[in-house]
Amino acid sequence: MPTFRINANSAAQALLSTLRWPDRGIHMRLLIALSLLIFAPFNTSLRAASLPPIGLAADGFPTGHESPEGAATDLGRAFVSKDAKAFEDASVRPYGGGEARQEYVQLLKQVVSSIRAEKQLKTPSPGGPKAIGKVFAARHLAANGPASYGNAAFSFQDIMFVDVGVFLHNGTQALNRTLVIKDRNGKWYAHPAPNVSPLLSQGLNEETPSTKDFSETSANK
Repeated sequence: MPTFRINANSAAQALLSTLRWPDRGIHMRLLIALSLLIFAPFNTSLRAASLPPIGLAADGFPTGHESPEGAATDLGRAFVSKDAKAFEDASVRPYGGGEARQEYVQLLKQVVSSIRAEKQLKTPSPGGPKAIGKVFAARHLAANGPASYGNAAFSFQDIMFVDVGVFLHNGTQALNRTLVIKDRNGKWYAHPAPNVSPLLSQGLNEETPSTKDFSETSANK
C-alpha cells in the first residue's frame, strides 16, 4: 500500500489561515501541536539512528563481542553446535586470583570436555539445546553492587544479563539467563557459571522476566 505524506508546511499554513488573529492563545497552542506532529516522525528517526546496531548471525539472532546480546547468544550457540572453541571464545576470561580463579578455570575445562564428549554422541542428549528460539534485550541488574565490584576488582566496564530462549532436542523449550560482562577491552563476554562469583551475580535469578526483544533496543528492526 502506498504511503501518502502531507506537506507539513502547507497543512500548517492552511489551518492557521482560518483562525482569527485575536485568538492568539488558540493560535499558539495549535502551532505548538502542529510542530509536535510535524517533528514527531523526525524525532523517532533520530532515536532509531542513535540505537547501537547488533551483529546478526545466519540464524537471525545476535552474534559477536560488540553487544551483550551477541555474547550471550554466542554462548548458547556454542552448546547448540557443540563447538568447544566457540564456547571458549564467548566466555569471559579467567579473572581474579586464588581459589575462586582456579575454580572458574577448572569449570571452563570441564565444560569444554563435556561439549567435546557430547559432539561424539550419535544421538544428542534429549535435554540438550537444538536451536536458539528467542533473544531478549540485555538488562542491567537492579543491584549496583555487581557492576561496582567488577569494575574495582577486575576492571570490568559493565555487567548486564540476557535471557535467551532455546528449543531442546526433546521438543520442549528452556529459558537461559546469562550474565554478560563488558571487559576492559570494551568487548562483551558471557559468564557460563555466574554462581561461582556471587558478588558479580547478586540478584541475577531474582530479576523479573524479560519482555523486550533484542531488536527493540537496537538499530536492526
